[in-house]
Amino acid sequence: MMAALFKYRTAMRTLYTKPGACSLADHIVLRWIGAPFEARVVDATQMKEPPFLILNPAGAVPVLVEGDWVLTQNAAILGYLADTHPEAGLGGDGTPQGRAEVNRWLALLNTDLHPAFHPLFGSTKYLGDADVIDATRTQAMQKIRGYYERLDAQLAGRDYLVGTRSIADPYLFVTLQWAKRLKLDLSGLDNLHAFEARMRADAGVQAALAAEGLD
Repeated sequence: MMAALFKYRTAMRTLYTKPGACSLADHIVLRWIGAPFEARVVDATQMKEPPFLILNPAGAVPVLVEGDWVLTQNAAILGYLADTHPEAGLGGDGTPQGRAEVNRWLALLNTDLHPAFHPLFGSTKYLGDADVIDATRTQAMQKIRGYYERLDAQLAGRDYLVGTRSIADPYLFVTLQWAKRLKLDLSGLDNLHAFEARMRADAGVQAALAAEGLD
């Protein structure tokens, strides 16, 4: 069964995803695109087993497999999906400036906001000093709040980060689920709250959540 789950060659585009992980963003984008794909849901244990490590030695999701080709890294997969399905309009308005705007917000989410969560997910436990660990968590919450204030300002007068929906929006939605689960302070960020509600009402988002057991 394990070999079948992680077989290298797949006849259909296949996304490996873990419930609640950043791979949910790729899953939502695939739902928006509407082309055939298979979502294979894995857990933390399966991601560290040899069959999965053949696909991604880092033992992490997302992983996208097409035939004999394997692509990892969230931003890379999101960009690839936008480029291979321009008709979906998820990479901007078709101009270099439009794509750059999508990439601007995707970069903030991928390289700034997402890593800011790491201390809250336990990445600083190795420090072994409760006070130091608490300090890293406090600093992380302050940084996250700052990023969300910038994102809230960007959403003023917009339904989505660049006006129309793009590959950046599902990533932001995923981080908001983390923030809610961690009970972070999102008070006063009305544009973000409206965005999260808008995304949650989307049929593609609902389908991805249901498939990962998150609805």
